[in-house]
Amino acid sequence: MMHGWYGSQMGAWHWIGGIAMVLFWGLIVVGLVVLIRFLLAKTRAEESGSSSRRDALDILKERYATGEIDKQEFEQRKNDLQ
Repeated sequence: MMHGWYGSQMGAWHWIGGIAMVLFWGLIVVGLVVLIRFLLAKTRAEESGSSSRRDALDILKERYATGEIDKQEFEQRKNDLQ
């Protein structure tokens, strides 16, 4: 049985190493879960044909509806898009 300073230090390193190992594997698992969720979400978006990007005309309509632009500017930009 180890006694004294050396033995107590080795016990501390044993605990630190165990905690570090748990944290390491925890990060690996969390990283894999995030990667899988990202890939699944990307696959679902591609399969449904939907895109997260909004159409330019939709953005223009939204700006007009919120009063950011007036009717004249709305019509001018709409004609530019078409």
